[in-house]
Amino acid sequence: MSFRSHFCGTLSQSDDGLKVSLAGWVDVRRDLGGVIFIELRDHTGKLQLVADPQINPQVYKVFETLKAEYCIKIQGIIKNRPAGTENPDLRTGAVEIYPESVEILNKSKTLPLPLKDFEDTDELFRLKYRFLDLRRDSMQKNIRFRHKITQAIRDYLVAKDFLEIETPILTKSTPEGARDYLVPSRMQKGKFFALPQSPQLFKQLLMISGFEKYFQVARCFRDEDLRADRQPEFTQIDIEMSFINIEDIISNTEGIFENIFKVIGKNVKLPFQRMDYDTAMNLYGKDAPDLRFDMKLIDFTDIMETSGFESFSKIVSKNGIVKGLCVPTKDWSRKEYDDLKNLVTTKEYGAKGLAWITYKENNEIASPIAKFFSEEELSKIKTRANAKEGDSIFFVADKKEIVHNALGRLRLHLGEKLNLIDKNKDEFVWIVNWPLFEKDHISGKLNVMHHPFTSPDMKDLHLLDTEPVKVRALAYDIVYNGVELGGGSIRTYREDIQKKVLQLLNIEDEEIENRFGFLLQALSLGAPPHGGIALGLDRLVMMLAKETSLRQVIAFPKVQSSSCPLTEAPSEVDSEQLEELALKISLPNPS
Repeated sequence: MSFRSHFCGTLSQSDDGLKVSLAGWVDVRRDLGGVIFIELRDHTGKLQLVADPQINPQVYKVFETLKAEYCIKIQGIIKNRPAGTENPDLRTGAVEIYPESVEILNKSKTLPLPLKDFEDTDELFRLKYRFLDLRRDSMQKNIRFRHKITQAIRDYLVAKDFLEIETPILTKSTPEGARDYLVPSRMQKGKFFALPQSPQLFKQLLMISGFEKYFQVARCFRDEDLRADRQPEFTQIDIEMSFINIEDIISNTEGIFENIFKVIGKNVKLPFQRMDYDTAMNLYGKDAPDLRFDMKLIDFTDIMETSGFESFSKIVSKNGIVKGLCVPTKDWSRKEYDDLKNLVTTKEYGAKGLAWITYKENNEIASPIAKFFSEEELSKIKTRANAKEGDSIFFVADKKEIVHNALGRLRLHLGEKLNLIDKNKDEFVWIVNWPLFEKDHISGKLNVMHHPFTSPDMKDLHLLDTEPVKVRALAYDIVYNGVELGGGSIRTYREDIQKKVLQLLNIEDEEIENRFGFLLQALSLGAPPHGGIALGLDRLVMMLAKETSLRQVIAFPKVQSSSCPLTEAPSEVDSEQLEELALKISLPNPS
């Protein structure tokens, strides 16, 4: 008989009398003074094994030597447990086996920590022993869940006649918005490959080559600081199509999500709603709004412009804005007010302060700034916010970008703090009509909002030479419960427009030719209209699995320092390897 005929977690009372062969790990061993119980574990679950010296004495002798995580194989007959001895906490708790034979496939040294304690221990420890951490039921479920979602995406795209085509990992450094990982060439000393931040240029070249429907489960690399939702190497579902428009991309992407939700036993309502970029920023302060709760930013700029509160009116006179949030009834402590102020005045969000007005019962008002407003102004503010007794309005006044950034963050914080978010909702929204460029407020240079291969809206083409910041892009992001899961665009497929965009990004003609000459040449040789989207697989799985960190849904993730605790990568290399690559290490002075 082979290693196994069945899996532990699949057996039930209907299998009574069935002879099986099982293999797995010793999860728990209990010696009850004459009878030894083993819980055998594989990826499907656990099953109780019993050794009694009166019934299976040879097996009993082996069971006496077993320890946690020994890898064993057994053969025996499934028996229903005697009435009253069932274990309701175990899926197979109604059956057991008195093995006829047992074979130790491999012993295990004492674990650094029992598996049951891994979940509550330090994450660095878990990642150092990731091969043990992955044996745990929750991690097994997450990784298998990831496979299920990936397969659902593949099934949909293959059924729609997409081809899965691999693109190079060793490629050329191009501007994608983050640092490249560089790989030195041994054959051409002094030159470097770059690991791809995305397959963007290659998938466009595939469209030019006549492969009209492409997809790839693509590994991508970005040398950037890590957060809970970032990894230096990550996986995206990369899709590109030819002879299409935005509607074609959106309908296929929605079809992917419909198939994913069907596979995991849920329904999703199509089509997803759409929202202009400007609307998202004006109403929610973010280009990825969480629509599971209804708290919008309120514009008070016109009221503040002529108010007696000079701190606000001066900001408005300098082209600033004043916006706020109306927060449902709550008694705020002084510490809570200070905590909210500290949240939005950090360097990340940049607000200079946070003002507030609370409308109490009997027309009473609690606020350190109310004295600067007339009764008429206070009434206008209350009416504008549709505030009720007990509600508070929080204000931020500054440049538009700072106000939106600060209040967008405050909105999400309050949504969580006050339990306003319906965690059972699945809210999708497309963010459309993006600007093509944004201007750096310090340098004045133009930066692209997505990437430099995004097509401008042809209606705005005349603005490229005169007012490029007003040019709209044929771009779109898909947002799920306030998290951007992917973005895409119709691509620039004309050589002259592509070159113009690169020039507006202050890239010299010589550098354009050096870095993008191959693309421009391809665009000049009959490139079709094309576009696509990239969906972040890691982030999607994390959200659907209701985890809070990408590391919970990636088999072997990196940590904050971009290092791997398991393999201790990155590591030093010997001098011979460096010499072969014509490299020398020059470390910064520690002082």
